[in-house]
Amino acid sequence: MAGHSKWANIQHRKGRQDEKRGKAWTRVIREIMVAARQGGGDASANPRLRLAIEKAKAVNLPADTVKRNIDKATGNLEGVNYEEIRYEGYGIGGAAIIVDCMTDNRVRTVAEVRHAFSKYGGNLGTEGSVAFQFKHCGQMILAPGTSEDRVMEVALDAGADDVITGDDGAIEVLCAPASFEAVQAALEAAGLKPEIAEVTMRAENTIELTGDDAQRMQKLLDVLEDLDDVQDVHHNAAIDG
Repeated sequence: MAGHSKWANIQHRKGRQDEKRGKAWTRVIREIMVAARQGGGDASANPRLRLAIEKAKAVNLPADTVKRNIDKATGNLEGVNYEEIRYEGYGIGGAAIIVDCMTDNRVRTVAEVRHAFSKYGGNLGTEGSVAFQFKHCGQMILAPGTSEDRVMEVALDAGADDVITGDDGAIEVLCAPASFEAVQAALEAAGLKPEIAEVTMRAENTIELTGDDAQRMQKLLDVLEDLDDVQDVHHNAAIDG
C-alpha cells in the first residue's frame, strides 16, 4: 500500500490557507450559500451543508455569520446568487488542473481564469479534458508517525475504501463521498485526527515536477488560488520542494 508522499505539498497548502484567513471566510460563506440553496437550510438533512459548517468552524467563522448566509441562500434574506463553474486545463509539463469556482459573474470569472493559465504557462482546456484523471472521493491525510495499523483498522471498519502510506509515512484514507462523515468521525473518536479531511477531486496518477518546472507550476497554482471567484484548485503535480 505504498504511495507517493503529498506531505510537503499539503503543508505548503495549509500554510497558504493560514495566511489568507479573510479569503477562507469568503470561500466558506459561498460554499454555505450554495449548499443551502441546493439542499435546504437544515444541516441535519443536508450533508454538503454540514461539511460547509465544519469548514466554517475550522476557520473561526462566527455562528451568526453562518446563520445569516444560510438565511440568504434559502430566501429568508436578500443576498447574492452564486453559481458553481468548473474549469479544466493543463499546467507545466502537461500536469492536469481542475479549478472549481463560485461566481455571480461567469464572464468575469472565465476571463480571469483564462488569463492566469495563459500568463503563467498553462492552457485552459475544454470541459472533460482532464476530469477523467481525477476521482471524486473523501480524503483524509494523517501526519507521519501515526500508526498505520490503527488507522487501517478504524478506517476500514467505518467504511473506507483504501488506506495508503506515503514514502515519508503520511497516511491517506480514501472513501466514497457518502461515507466521508462516518469515516472522519470514527478516526477522530479513536484519537486519530487528520491534518486534511475533505471531499475532493483526487488525482489518479501524478506527474513529477522538479526545479524550474516545479517553481513555475507552484506559481500558476498560487495565482489561480488567489483569484476571488476560485474555491478549490485540484491538480496531479507532485511538486519537489
